[in-house]
Amino acid sequence: MSEFFHMGGYAFYVWTSYAISAVVLAANVALPLMRRGRLLADLRRRASVRRRA
Repeated sequence: MSEFFHMGGYAFYVWTSYAISAVVLAANVALPLMRRGRLLADLRRRASVRRRA
């Protein structure tokens, strides 16, 4: 098991690339969801302003 985590001396590079990949994948999911929420809030705000006018 220790050899698996050591990766033949390349553990730093391997685990760093896994970590960077995980961050990028998480950002690819999170950022569009956050943008969608902001867009929907903006559309709701605009619709309420139009209804008042």
